[in-house]
Formats: sequence, C-alpha cells, structure tokens
Amino acid sequence: MTRLEKSYQREKLMGSQVPSVRIVPESEYTDGNDAAKILKAGRLTVDPWQGNVLHDWMGRTQHDAWSAPTCGISVPRQNGKTLITSGRIASGMIMFSEWAIYTAHLQKTATETFMELKGLFESRGLVKYVKEIKCALGREQIILKNGGRVQFVARTRNGGRGLHGDCLIFDEAQELTNEQQASFLPAISASRNPQTIYLGTPPDENCTGTVFRKIRERALSGESDSTAWTEYSVKEIGDTSDKSRWASSNPALGKRMQLGTIKAEWEQMDEDTFARERLGWWSPINNAQDWAIDKTKWASCASDQKKPEGKTAYGIKFTPDGAMVALCGAVCSEDGAARISLIEMKTTAHGIQWLADWLNERYKKASCVVIDGKNGVDFLIGKIKDTWKLKSSIVRPTGKDVVAAASQLVQEINEQTVSWYRYQEILDESATTTVRRPISGGWGFGGDDSAPIEAAALALWGCRTSKRNPNRKMRIG
Repeated sequence: MTRLEKSYQREKLMGSQVPSVRIVPESEYTDGNDAAKILKAGRLTVDPWQGNVLHDWMGRTQHDAWSAPTCGISVPRQNGKTLITSGRIASGMIMFSEWAIYTAHLQKTATETFMELKGLFESRGLVKYVKEIKCALGREQIILKNGGRVQFVARTRNGGRGLHGDCLIFDEAQELTNEQQASFLPAISASRNPQTIYLGTPPDENCTGTVFRKIRERALSGESDSTAWTEYSVKEIGDTSDKSRWASSNPALGKRMQLGTIKAEWEQMDEDTFARERLGWWSPINNAQDWAIDKTKWASCASDQKKPEGKTAYGIKFTPDGAMVALCGAVCSEDGAARISLIEMKTTAHGIQWLADWLNERYKKASCVVIDGKNGVDFLIGKIKDTWKLKSSIVRPTGKDVVAAASQLVQEINEQTVSWYRYQEILDESATTTVRRPISGGWGFGGDDSAPIEAAALALWGCRTSKRNPNRKMRIG
C-alpha cells in the first residue's frame, strides 16, 4: 500500500445524511417507518437519509391519500436509490396489496432491480408473503399471496399499453421522454390512490429526456405543492477536488462507497462530467439538440405493407458495454426501394449462440452481414465464419463505413426511398432519439438508445453496397 493510499484510508470522511434540497408536502402521518421495518425484516439496513425519503414519499393526508402523488429524487449513482425503491415497492405490496410498475431506460437496469427485490422477498422474514416469482427476461414479476404484485419493464414509446397499477416508478428518469411518460401514466389512472416516482441523476446538456428536469423545476419553483423532491447536488462545478463536497453529495460515502473510488473517478473524468455524475450538478440546458433524423420525415417512411422481395442483408450492433445486441435486416427491391426492420434487440447475458444459429440458417439467402461494436464482434464472427465462407459475406465496418452508413440512411429517409414497419416501437424510439456523434471526420448515430438504428443503417448500407445477390438467377449461354 502506497503512502497516498494509507492517507486516504486514515481519512474517515462520511457522506452527509442531509440533502441539498428536501421539499415535502404537508401530511397528517406517514407509512415510511413501516416501510423501513419491512426492509429490516428482509435484513436490509436503512441509512437516515433513506429513511427520510421513505418518510416523505409515504406521507398521508387526512383522507389517507398520498400527500405527495408525485415524488422525485436526484442523487449520484451507487448511493442507495435502489434500496429506497425496494422499500417503497415491498411495503406497498405487503401493506396495501398495491400493484407496482417499475420501468427503466434499459432492460439490464430493470433486471438488476428485479434481482434486488427478488432477493428481498426470498429472505427469511418476507418469503412467507410470496405466491409466485416469474423470472422470464422482460416479463419479470413478483406476486404476493394478498394480490400485491410488481412488474419490471424496459421503456418504449408504447411500452405502458396494457399495464395497470397503483405505483409507477420511472428509474433512469433523466432519459425519460414525453412520449414514454404519456405511454405509462394512464396505467395508474384507474387507481384509487396513485403515485408516480421519478429516480435519476442530472441529465447532461444533450440528454434526450426532458421530463425529469421539468419535474424538478416545478418542485423547486413551488409551482407544484404536491411533489416530494430530494436532491444531493452542488450549485456549481467549483473545486471538484474538494473532498468535503464529495461527502456533501454522496450520502453513502464511508459505507457503501469508498473515498478511493471517488478519487479514481475524479482522476479519469473531465470536470463537467465529474461534477454531474458524482457531485449531482445540474448543467444548463442546451436547447440546440443535434438530432440525427428528422422526426417528421422518419414518420413519413412508416409502412404497414409487407416487406418487398429483393436482395437481403443484415446489420448487427453491439452496445458499447456488450450487454445488448441489435439485429436488423434490410431488403432492397429491384425498383430501388428499400425496407429496414428490427428483427431482435436482446441481452447477451445468456450468450449469443442463438444469433450465430439464426445467421447460419440464412447464409444462402443473404448478401452479407455487417457486424459492429467493441465487445462481442470477434466472438460472433468466430461462430459464423465457417458457414459464411464467401469473401465479403462478413463485413466488419471501418469508421468511415459507419459514417457512410449513417449518412446514407438519413439521405434515404429524407428522399423517402426507404421504409420501416410501422409497429416496431423499439426501432421508432431509437430513430427519434438518436443524435449525431462525431467519428472519423464525420458523424454516426449516438445516444443511449442508438443500437437499433445503427444496426438498421448497417443493414441498409450492406444491402446497397454488397455485390453478392443470392437471389440473382445465373445466366447460361
């Protein structure tokens, strides 16, 4: 251990339990203490600040309604938001037979939270309440004997259709769009005592979601008198090396989070990013979003006609962390029109053999497959190269190729020479929220949800540029 490491070890800096902002509507009483007891029965310890949040969220009016039908919390990552969420969901299910709906921007976050609650309900103190736990990916549920239940879903524009509940939780709320909010909110409109909870971190200046910022602004301005809002933040970037500011913004410091961890982040991040991600700084709004695709023109390309016949190619995009993979197809007809489709968007947690098998079955019918990403590409190519033997049937695009693919797709959208199947919500959401990302002297598609539209662009580019056409009939004589 170095001298510097020893000095950090000696420092007993503890995270503040008093938030920078705490706004609480008046209430007659609260069920928050009971929620903390339920967590304790599940062998989970509640920190003072977490107990205060549960107290605020579960305050009641004299008519027993929630005093805060809208709740929000902004705190840097890894400080314990999930524990608070678990307490609110579990207590509502056990005490009031509530139906809860938990939504996240990404499927992996929804699955991770499900695993946390699954562990809580499988504890010795709470397992007696459980009737059934469903673990199918994307359809995770916990159902209690008293009828209480919670569903876990990733967000799409129409992802809330068909859902019903009492408590609606938007995690990763900094990414929440107006369309997604509008899709989910009606799910609790029939509840006698509905509550909506927004959890997240400050959005960056180019974040596609605007809902979270509006909820905060209404709470801080006093425009809403029925919103409970808790925030750990600094007002300005200031001195990002000041460890007292680290402590004031991270209540878990000294318990679940170590000083050395924050120091490592400070050394690696630029000041703006560190201030936002670790100090909870809310940056000014950049209203000049550099959207990659015109939403109106994209909507004009929607079609409910069946796909045309023609040359086929596939595009595959792994997310930067390799956790998800998007598979798209493109068909180019003889008259020049093209159709793009999202075939699958799936986690890689259970491997990608299914993808290799799917591609190998279609080798004789496709011109090429274009595969891009940092993680997973080499492994997939290794699984299909013995089947996809023809030269150029497997394409690993360069940076310039990715730029060309993105530019081509946008051009074809603008010229209406490409269509997409109208009912593909995930592809629609990806296309309408993607922004320009500078790469290789040009730009590609960027944003947290860009993988589907990136895969679609690669498929179309492969279809347009590949010289191989398995559908072409050989001329004799």
